[in-house]
Amino acid sequence: MSNDNAPAAAGHGRRPLLRRTVLGASALLLAQGAARPGAAQGDPLPSWNAGATKQAIVDFVTRVTSPGSREFVDIPQRIACFDNDGTLWTEQPIYFQVIFAMDRVKAQAERHPEWKTLEPFRWVLEGDRAALAAMGEKGILQIMAATHAGMTTEEFTATVVEWIAAARHPRFDRPYTDLVYQPMIELLAFLRAHHFKTFIVSGGGIDFMRPWTDRTYGIPPEQVVGSSGVTKYEMPSPDKPVLVKEAKVEFIDDGPGKPEGINRFIGRRPIFSFGNSDGDQQMLEWTAAGAGARFMGLVHHTDAVREYAYDRNSPVGRLDKAWNEAIRRHWALADMKNDWKVIYPFELK
Repeated sequence: MSNDNAPAAAGHGRRPLLRRTVLGASALLLAQGAARPGAAQGDPLPSWNAGATKQAIVDFVTRVTSPGSREFVDIPQRIACFDNDGTLWTEQPIYFQVIFAMDRVKAQAERHPEWKTLEPFRWVLEGDRAALAAMGEKGILQIMAATHAGMTTEEFTATVVEWIAAARHPRFDRPYTDLVYQPMIELLAFLRAHHFKTFIVSGGGIDFMRPWTDRTYGIPPEQVVGSSGVTKYEMPSPDKPVLVKEAKVEFIDDGPGKPEGINRFIGRRPIFSFGNSDGDQQMLEWTAAGAGARFMGLVHHTDAVREYAYDRNSPVGRLDKAWNEAIRRHWALADMKNDWKVIYPFELK
């Protein structure tokens, strides 16, 4: 984790987070070792089964990074963008950031009796997960903005770090950062070994993701693009400025917002992008519209035993229109059940 992103107030929360993410970090280092250029005998994607999707990834990277190739891409243009929820980690039974927001609403409910009748807070207090799942990124951001208004960005980061360290998934009974996808950790490392710059482009809150993405994925906070709320610069004491979160949503990085966010915060069109839902369709379309070699991929959740199986009718991570577009345009489809030998790093133990 970048020192610039770690608040002093988070001291007691950071050590448990480090312990709980050692497995993910170890898997990342293993993946990076497997993906080093020159390791010709090694498999750069050992958690992927042999098949069309794995071959398409390796072939693409080879074509765009081999000097003399007609499709060679200069290093500054090797930009790869990944969705987070459902693409790099599990998103069922409900987006993890929603669970975080629910916990924050419950913790503050006594001070806000009006939430008992005000949506979407009422849904949180009543445990209506179907309504929460259907409200979209804007609804999540509204809850986040309301529950954290008045906090400094450092205080919010400390809250996220403490929650990530303590919260556990209801099915797997593991920290949420254990539920990252080993095949995608390997893919990120493989791309970086070939001088790609990897970005997260997610509908999730940017301030929610930045405290842990560096340690978990090897993606530093400055390479995270996400939805954001409004902050205000204040000077509560001499020479100690702070940024205070306000109860306003500034930017939704989902659907059409993803190409807008890429243009706004990255400034280069990606040549490689991976998502898993209709919210990623426009990002993949934006990638495909550029000149030269392009790679567009979708994770298809087909493994109800090891993870979850869902697509067209799911309120969380719906894959419907983007699925049709992928078939029509021959985008890569990573079938979780058939293409991935393992799903989570802890399966390697």
